[in-house]
Amino acid sequence: MDTTADGTRRAARAGPRRPGSWRGPAVLGALMLSAFTFNTAENLPVGLLDAISRSLRVSPSTVGLLVTGYGGTVALASLPLAHGTRAVPRRHVLTGLLAALVLSSLLAASARSYGPLLAARLLTALAQALFWAVTGPVAVGLFAPEARGRVIGALSVAGSLALVLGVPTGTWLGGRTDWRVPMAALAALGLVSLVTIAALLPTSPPESEPAAYGTAPDTRRFATVLTAGALSATGAFSGYTYLVRFLGAVSGFSPGAVDLLLVAFGTACLAGVGITGALLDRFPRAALATAVAVQAVGMLGLCASGTHPVPAVVFLALTGGALGPVFMAAQHEMLICAPGRTDIALAANSGAYNAGIAAGAALGALILPLADVRGAFLAGGLLTTGACLVLLAESIRVG
Repeated sequence: MDTTADGTRRAARAGPRRPGSWRGPAVLGALMLSAFTFNTAENLPVGLLDAISRSLRVSPSTVGLLVTGYGGTVALASLPLAHGTRAVPRRHVLTGLLAALVLSSLLAASARSYGPLLAARLLTALAQALFWAVTGPVAVGLFAPEARGRVIGALSVAGSLALVLGVPTGTWLGGRTDWRVPMAALAALGLVSLVTIAALLPTSPPESEPAAYGTAPDTRRFATVLTAGALSATGAFSGYTYLVRFLGAVSGFSPGAVDLLLVAFGTACLAGVGITGALLDRFPRAALATAVAVQAVGMLGLCASGTHPVPAVVFLALTGGALGPVFMAAQHEMLICAPGRTDIALAANSGAYNAGIAAGAALGALILPLADVRGAFLAGGLLTTGACLVLLAESIRVG
């Protein structure tokens, strides 16, 4: 006789009735737009750092703490929220998260001092804390199992477009109007996703979804991916949070050139995600290890050669090409090695990654008064190298 857990797992593999042929892609499109909007909201203060600093009369390091507070909230709230909503149909969860995104974006746009802006950011972070935990299983459940890697890749492409299109456009728009304008635009995007998902996503018990459980549970691999992801995120954001300052103060680029380089950075991220997504199903472990290694090379290269424009652009592209694939490959691995429910595993991964984002932004803020911004990239490169060693040690153990 099957245990309750075994029966639930079998029901999950059988899956609920999938939406009609046009509804599945439509819901995936809305989830992709949501990923784009959340990632833009998370990273927009990087491009608007100086504008917010001048407008609210706070230091750039204080504005950088908007990224730290965001990441810290996601890190602390991901698992509790995932546990608290584990029995709630995903349609209800996603519409609630998107409603919170719309509200928080409007609150940020209306902020006239630092405190209300920080509060609005924390509300967005609470919504994002659960978003990545539920979106992956929902999205892959809309399609056949053999398309799993491509679906995760599509979500990651959408998230990476935040760096290619969202943050550069928000930076440009904020520079020519007011930094509050791009904040308000996020509310409109969130509303489109909310309406689409509320209308088209079927309502079903979360435990019966096709991707509710890992396909090859492995507790040790799960811990390795969590650790490597957190270290790489800490490394990346110790430098990336202050990228605009690095490109101007260290590499000597003009403000107009920096805007273009942010687009190039995001384009490299998008290219990396596209290439990695095509290989995820065949080489999940190699995809993660390669992305982390490229990030380490890019950040250490920026520290060593960032004073020269051409090498700076090359290593900037390498860093951008790795940033998206690291998180995407880790999320995909969670759908494989999760020791229990995938939404809980994905919440743990998102929490660990965002703990790294918070730690990285805070580390960069600590380094800035003590050394120039190159020191933040040196620290980031060394931490990412540590993530490489964690993955290598686990590969040697398995081999």
